[in-house]
Amino acid sequence: MSDSSSGATLDIERPSRMRHVQELLASMRFAISLLTIICIASVIGTVLKQHEPSVNYVNQFGPFWAELFLALKLNAVYSAWWFLLILAFLVLSTSLCLLRHTPKYLADLRNYKENIREQSLQAFHHKAKATLVHSAQAEAQRMGGILARSGWKVKLQERDTQHGKGYMLAAKAGSAHKIGYMAAHAAIVMICLGGLLDGDLIVRAQMWLGGKTPYTGGGRISDVPQEHRLSLSNPTFRGNLMVAEGTQAGTAILNQSDGVLLQELPFSVELKKFIVEYYDTGMPKLFASDVVIHDKQTGEQVAQRIQVNHPASYKGIEIYQSSFDDGGSRVKLKAVPFTADGQAFEVEGHIGSATELARGDGQSPPDALTLEFSELRTINVENFTDAKTGKSGVDARKVDLRNSIESRLGAGHKTVTEKALRNIGPSIGYKLRDASGQAREYQNYMSPVDFGDGVPVYLLGVRETPSEPFRYLRIPADEQGSLDGFMRLRAALHDADMRAQAVRRYAQQAVPQDRGDLREALAQSALRAVGLFAGTQAATEGKPDGGLQAIGQFMEANVPEAERERASEVLIRILNGVLYDLAQLSREKAGLKPLEAGDQTLSFMTQSVFALSDAQFYPAPMVFMMQDFTQVQASVFQVARAPGKNVVYLGCFFLIVGVFAMLYVRDRRLWVWVVTQGDVTQATMALSSNRKIMDTDREFDNLTQKLLSAPAAEHPTERSV
Repeated sequence: MSDSSSGATLDIERPSRMRHVQELLASMRFAISLLTIICIASVIGTVLKQHEPSVNYVNQFGPFWAELFLALKLNAVYSAWWFLLILAFLVLSTSLCLLRHTPKYLADLRNYKENIREQSLQAFHHKAKATLVHSAQAEAQRMGGILARSGWKVKLQERDTQHGKGYMLAAKAGSAHKIGYMAAHAAIVMICLGGLLDGDLIVRAQMWLGGKTPYTGGGRISDVPQEHRLSLSNPTFRGNLMVAEGTQAGTAILNQSDGVLLQELPFSVELKKFIVEYYDTGMPKLFASDVVIHDKQTGEQVAQRIQVNHPASYKGIEIYQSSFDDGGSRVKLKAVPFTADGQAFEVEGHIGSATELARGDGQSPPDALTLEFSELRTINVENFTDAKTGKSGVDARKVDLRNSIESRLGAGHKTVTEKALRNIGPSIGYKLRDASGQAREYQNYMSPVDFGDGVPVYLLGVRETPSEPFRYLRIPADEQGSLDGFMRLRAALHDADMRAQAVRRYAQQAVPQDRGDLREALAQSALRAVGLFAGTQAATEGKPDGGLQAIGQFMEANVPEAERERASEVLIRILNGVLYDLAQLSREKAGLKPLEAGDQTLSFMTQSVFALSDAQFYPAPMVFMMQDFTQVQASVFQVARAPGKNVVYLGCFFLIVGVFAMLYVRDRRLWVWVVTQGDVTQATMALSSNRKIMDTDREFDNLTQKLLSAPAAEHPTERSV
């Protein structure tokens, strides 16, 4: 007895548990919870860049957070297993809701609820009574005709009562409200299914079940093994296709968190011409590609133009203009040595390539460097707003209230700060990698930039990691617009004989002929100052061995604090004088005419002093200046086969219809009971609506006037609202 009763208890509990699980999955709170998680995940996927290399997350967030993000798949949110699982549960939950409620709603659409009892009409909020003059049948038919002409669906039921025949008139309107509920829920299912189809689910399935693995190596696309390639029959994918001008490409790259997959296309894309236009700010205004699509099977060629928001379509694959890149531009660089014994040389290459720097005999030294050509930028727009305009918001005499207010009104893109934008010309980006594999990144501008200081300067940028901003060394251009004047001065500064000769010339010019003792003392001080500046003294660990920093440390160590200001002015004046004579000597040695005294020469020498002081921190023994380039543009296309796109579009249409139906369509039911009692016909009317709003009150008043009051004005009408 006990065993059989225990088994019966288990059989009862199993259906009960299944029913509870089903109710949970089909409940609104469960679906809303899933939608909330999906929204949060979508925000993360929007803010955090997806499918970036792991090193980028380490550089941006640090090792701990990068490892956590990678473990949670936040670098690939929309293809993460937990995101796909949440979408699947949302589809299941919404589908169960539809399966549970759709039959009832469909039955409710067909049902007029004409079997309602007369006494039940008294419980409605909107109800009314009236005495009519005609027979119950005539009045019921009249009311039915009025309602039918007003857009109501009407059903008339005849009943037998103790007083004779009675008629229940049932009418309904706004049944589309129920359809809106079904359409909205069906839209969620279709949108989620379309997202799953067009997401990485199919690609992941091929990786799990088909033995496909991401490729993590390098080299040519044609050399990638077959296990890293997806077939032409792949039903859905989304990848990138980079095509340089004058070349073809027919294999798309699908970025994965741990590598890439290659997708074969039934066609190849040839880029004939890339067109780009810029705003004044340097941002691209328009980029478009004139392409020829080559069918691999038939050999057909189709010429099309692809631009942003105007994709091309071929054999069910959409080709979108995504961005543009360098297609392997040819560059010619000149290496300008920073060391006294270095020699200038030229090197050529194309963007994306690398070359090893060797000695003249062709042998690479132990500390050989590898030059990597990384970036060519032909347009660099910078803001040259004059910060010395004297406008201040603190001094009330300098505040223009009208302009201040107008500057904050108008278009949303307008800013308070005025901008003076100017294109400062092409720049070359490269990396110098040492034998240990460590690399620094450099960015040098091809032409000198005039900042309004009286002399144009060459900008030589350097940074240790991609997450850091560039730090720029400013080298003044000479009267020929080149680096030669500064480089001659730097070479002369590191030549002991040239320094001594410049010091003697300076002392002879600064001290009269009859003051030999003073001239010798000045020469010794000048030689000491220029030696400190040149970095001839032994460097102390952690401290600079030259430049203005070395002079500052010498002053702190040897001059009392009370006399430092006056002594530093004297020492800097001596240093400037010696450097000026050193520049003149370097020009004489090169066979050039001397510098002419004036503001231009003063600005050049002032900037040269700062550049010579900062040059000791430049981490490379040479600087590569771009001499010439031949730009080759490349267009980056996004190619996608998205069968779920039409499903999503249909779901969006259903969602719009459903939301409008639920918000703006009122489901109303109307009942009128008409019965003859003796010589009097009595009518009782009631109205129900899914929303209690003022429109319902006005509609009921209108119906009461049409159905009950009009035919017998001499009889009173009782109503309750």
